[in-house]
Amino acid sequence: MKQKQGMNKRRPFGATLTTLMMIFFYLPIIFMVVFSFNSSKSLTHFTGFSLRWYEQMFASHDMMNSLYVTIIIAVLATLISTIVGTLTAIGLRYSKKLVRAYVTQINDLPMMNPEIVTAIGLMLLFITFHIERGFTTLLLAHIAFCIPYVMLSVMPKLRQLDPNLADAAMDLGATPFQTLTKVIVPEIMPGIVSGAIIAFTMSFDDFIISYFATGKGVKNLSIMVYTMAKRVNPSINAISTLLVALITVILLAVNIVPVIRKKIAEKHQNDPTYSPAPRKHTARNTLIFALVGAAAACLIFFRPSTGTQPFAGQVLHLYLPGEYISDEMLSNFEQQTGAEVVVDNFDSNEQMYIKVANGESFDVLIPSDYMIQRLIEEDLLLKLDPAKVDEAMVQIDDKVLDMAYDPGNQYSVPYFWGTVGIVYDKNKVSQEDLEKDGWAIFADPKYKGDIYLYDSERDQFMSALKSLGYSMNTSDPEELKQAYEWLENIVKTMEPEIVTDEIIDNMANARKALGMIYSGDATYVMQENDQMGYYLPEEGTNIWTDAMCIPKSAQNPELAYEFINYAASYEAQMINSLYVGYTAANKEVEDELAASEFEGLDSYIPRSGNALDEVFEYNPDSRKAIAEYWSRVKVVASNSR
Repeated sequence: MKQKQGMNKRRPFGATLTTLMMIFFYLPIIFMVVFSFNSSKSLTHFTGFSLRWYEQMFASHDMMNSLYVTIIIAVLATLISTIVGTLTAIGLRYSKKLVRAYVTQINDLPMMNPEIVTAIGLMLLFITFHIERGFTTLLLAHIAFCIPYVMLSVMPKLRQLDPNLADAAMDLGATPFQTLTKVIVPEIMPGIVSGAIIAFTMSFDDFIISYFATGKGVKNLSIMVYTMAKRVNPSINAISTLLVALITVILLAVNIVPVIRKKIAEKHQNDPTYSPAPRKHTARNTLIFALVGAAAACLIFFRPSTGTQPFAGQVLHLYLPGEYISDEMLSNFEQQTGAEVVVDNFDSNEQMYIKVANGESFDVLIPSDYMIQRLIEEDLLLKLDPAKVDEAMVQIDDKVLDMAYDPGNQYSVPYFWGTVGIVYDKNKVSQEDLEKDGWAIFADPKYKGDIYLYDSERDQFMSALKSLGYSMNTSDPEELKQAYEWLENIVKTMEPEIVTDEIIDNMANARKALGMIYSGDATYVMQENDQMGYYLPEEGTNIWTDAMCIPKSAQNPELAYEFINYAASYEAQMINSLYVGYTAANKEVEDELAASEFEGLDSYIPRSGNALDEVFEYNPDSRKAIAEYWSRVKVVASNSR
């Protein structure tokens, strides 16, 4: 009796633990589904029901193409790896013990290795054999890491087989092929199906290996979501919700159909005329149906470009920061020219430089000013034909023309420009404090634990150098050391949170008092929350420009000129600036938006007339020192928590 009472006491605890675990696993999914219908960009504050992010998702050529690539790669990798893995496992089952042990250990190695090691190994393999990375290399990489999982699922089923089964089948007159297909494979079918499902899941979900194995703008959903997640884009929630709904429907069908068939059979069990459909290989047929259905779905989503326009059938390879261009603008360009735009995104100018310097081909680059200077110095950019960019140049604001990084704009056409400043909560931070402290407000004790630093060595050292009265382009070792000590003091005493683009949503929701931010992001923050302000310290800041260039490795320079002229036009700049929030380089668009959509927002029009404002210059010596110092600052920050 006591034992029974004890068991009853444990059951509520077990039920509570199970409930908590279910909440832990499923609450983020529910959260994602709810915010996929949010009317605003906020990922944390629900402002009203809307389908705008689903509309944007289906209108996004890049997103739909990524979905297409993801499903096709997953289906092909699953089919090929299942066949190869199953045949290899069967071959090993009938091989010598030494061979079986040796191959099994090799098979286990990719599963035991960290994914990053496998990814870099595959990338180096493709580079060594001069295999251009793209769809083919992505497929080969997925097949390579899926095969071990198929073999791992099939091998236990093979061990359960009678070792004399194959011999018995052939003694009865079966050929080796018939023995394989009609005797062995049916017996191990559950293992094959399990392996195929695991392979499909691994391929569909993979990011790290895919990231290193692909190129030429070919990317799956994981890579696309990674680039989109760096800025606020609720379309991620929309496409994720769509996938969750699809998986839910499949799981319901798999679980409900057998129940329905069972009930039908029970209903007709006394009916001698009823003959139920054969259930042989139900799992195999379900898998094949799912794979074919997935492939068909992706073909419905995908719309290859066709037409009779001047550039019909041609491809433009565009390389720019993530979430830095409107899908509507790209779609308009494709419709006007008939060309297809393949977009690749980079995380930093340095990452972009490595690919371009190593000869990877792109038609248009959109790097920052100091990196354009470096590319010019290393003779990696094509000198623009003035006659082919006249249409673009006459529309650009004079303030971003003929800059020191590219005198005469011989190599670049401005795309966006802006500043780096301080976003602050007007309820917590006074204008007087900002004017009194400038950049040093990040060291003001009254804001301890209530500040964001931006994880950008270049911009954070700019704030330190400006606060100390130095040029942000200094290469003086002593000045750089003082800037390091200035930042070190802040991370030791002020308990800052070092972030990147998450500052956008966090400040829109007033999570902290102030932080460093780019002007375009500040524009979005102030639109979302009118209690937020943007301040540029009088000590000076970085006036930056991102511009369009054509690398010497471009395979389609004529289409590149066409894109540059369109991207600088009123139509494209209006669409882009509204979407991204950064200041348009097109003078007419800049003035119109400053007087309408972004009226009253100090962040939209970059400051002019401050002699201490500067443009970054490329200086390899100071860049190296700043990178090393910033690494040390982050170590100090992590140790101070």
